[in-house]
Amino acid sequence: MDTVNLTNHFLIAMPNMVDPNFSGTLTYIADHGTEGALGVIVNRPIELELSALFDQIGLNLPDDLKGQIVYLGGPVQQERGFVLHTPTEPYSSTLNVTEGVSLTTSKDVLEAVSEGKGPTKFMVSLGYSGWAAGQLEDEIAQNAWLSVEADPHVIFDLPAEERLPAAMRMLGIDFSNLSDEAGHA
Repeated sequence: MDTVNLTNHFLIAMPNMVDPNFSGTLTYIADHGTEGALGVIVNRPIELELSALFDQIGLNLPDDLKGQIVYLGGPVQQERGFVLHTPTEPYSSTLNVTEGVSLTTSKDVLEAVSEGKGPTKFMVSLGYSGWAAGQLEDEIAQNAWLSVEADPHVIFDLPAEERLPAAMRMLGIDFSNLSDEAGHA
């Protein structure tokens, strides 16, 4: 099977997804290559406000960001923060996915946010989603995922509950019409 690069794509979990880590999720793929894939779930908020997270790491959060929530990015390294954001200055550990989206794992991006100098749009998650070489391609072949090129607007401008339906609309599909069984011609 030829490899396809799904970097900067959304993965939409199909209704037959049995893994509870991914059931009902929309995942942004930040890196996909011959060694595997890395992504962050963008529609699974957790009961942790950004202000509490900033308190835990000893940073102040600007008042206009106090109501923001933190997301569960996936089942891997849930004690570690991952920040999807619009690009600004380079940070210590940043993967520039596209001209419109970066993923940073170093604390300096949060320090910049604390000082009011950070990215204008961002989403903080704990943990990430990872796949070994060929694993994601196998899961797609087994009808576990749909994919569509990502739109930063969906990540940064829509509430969590609207992100999955918005990605489905990008494919022209109504999620309620999807079957949980694969079809074969």
